[in-house]
Amino acid sequence: MTDSTRQPSAAPRTALVTGGNAGIGRAIVEHLLEANYEVISLDLRADAPGHARLHTLEVDLCDAAATRAAAAEVVARHAPTTLVHNAGVIRAALLPDVTHDDVIALANLHLDAPIALAQAMLPAMRAQHFGRLVLISSRAALGLATRTAYSATKAGMLGLVRTWALELGPLGVTANAIAPGPVQTDMFHAVVPADSPKVAQIAAGIPVGRLGQPDDIARAAMFFAAPENGFVTGQTLYVCGGTSTGSLAL
Repeated sequence: MTDSTRQPSAAPRTALVTGGNAGIGRAIVEHLLEANYEVISLDLRADAPGHARLHTLEVDLCDAAATRAAAAEVVARHAPTTLVHNAGVIRAALLPDVTHDDVIALANLHLDAPIALAQAMLPAMRAQHFGRLVLISSRAALGLATRTAYSATKAGMLGLVRTWALELGPLGVTANAIAPGPVQTDMFHAVVPADSPKVAQIAAGIPVGRLGQPDDIARAAMFFAAPENGFVTGQTLYVCGGTSTGSLAL
């Protein structure tokens, strides 16, 4: 059996999740715990664990130096071979109002952070000939008004997973992205208030007729994370209710 076809029959099930304190990230953490993973959650505001197999670390992933320090701390204490990079920030602005700080902060969060975390995890993945890298991108990678910095950096994630698929496939490591459409989270409602009639208008404009829920994205993340799905890599799955097939207005 060659390296490229070897199956991870006894791969450790330890996952690192970013933005695991709320919304999509919390749902992903809960699904991983239910599947008997040990989970490390990195978040800007880390809650008390509340579960024997959940470990939390507070870090601002927009800060490149802090991210690398957190990555080093995680791999010194654990040996995660699954990464779900979910943390994200929108910073909505029309083009004339986009700032340099917006671009740098989102580039750090959406691109530099997963690179730093994957680099820190690579020795353990290489040693175990197993790894799962899952990046939570966005349907906005296809373009969305007021999302210059957000769309650009979320689109960059698609390039990351395609490149990592080529580089890491022989090591037993897969890399895939999920591109959610409108999902009811605190971040969504920071843009569209929960009591706004626009919520119903947006739902009516989605082909499936409803907004997404965090569990919709968590189930997709669990598919990509599963040890048995080692023949799927370099892919982007749009979990978006069909909005990737046409325009979307928020």
